[in-house]
Amino acid sequence: MSNEEIIKEAVEEARRAAEQEKETETLEDMEETEAAECEEAEEADAEETDSEEADTEESEETEDEGSERGAQKDKGFFKRKPKKDKKEEKIEELTDKLTRQMAEFDNFRKRTEKEKSAMYEVGAKDVIEKILPVIDNFERGLSAVPEDKKEDSFVTGMEMIYKQMMTTLESIGVKPIEAVGNEFNPDLHNAVMHIEDEELGENVVAEEFQKGYMYRDSVVRHSMVKVAN
Repeated sequence: MSNEEIIKEAVEEARRAAEQEKETETLEDMEETEAAECEEAEEADAEETDSEEADTEESEETEDEGSERGAQKDKGFFKRKPKKDKKEEKIEELTDKLTRQMAEFDNFRKRTEKEKSAMYEVGAKDVIEKILPVIDNFERGLSAVPEDKKEDSFVTGMEMIYKQMMTTLESIGVKPIEAVGNEFNPDLHNAVMHIEDEELGENVVAEEFQKGYMYRDSVVRHSMVKVAN
């Protein structure tokens, strides 16, 4: 083999070696690039997985916190109420005492008004009882006046005074008890005599000896009457 052929073959061998080394480096670069891409994809998947797990854990923690708050709320609903302080207890005590005193005062006021009304009734009846004999005397005197003297000014004046007194008594609730011709009533009449009279009905008042009076709904003086049959 000549020198030229040896050199040519050496050059070809070197060229093939260089190309083979270049292909080897290119393949290694490709493998490294692919490995780097795979590693990046794995890291991205890992981060996404971590994020999902974190969201899941956060959701679970939120649910746990909500459950815990609900449990605390339920527990607070059934637990004993906090004890009131002394100031609130004192206010409630004074309020209750004031309410009781107001109720007692209202009852006292009503009882006093009732007693006052009863005392007024008793006092009024006492005064009326003292006036009635005066009324009786006026009636007796006027009934004894002769017919020819009834037009006398003195008699007329006495009649006017009598009528004024009766009007005043009537204005305060005093009225005479009806007797003659009515059925005898022991609550209104006082029978002092008894007669037999076929013209009158049974147990009928035939005559009135003294007029009776009522003050409002109570009897001041019973009528003294004669009862028939």
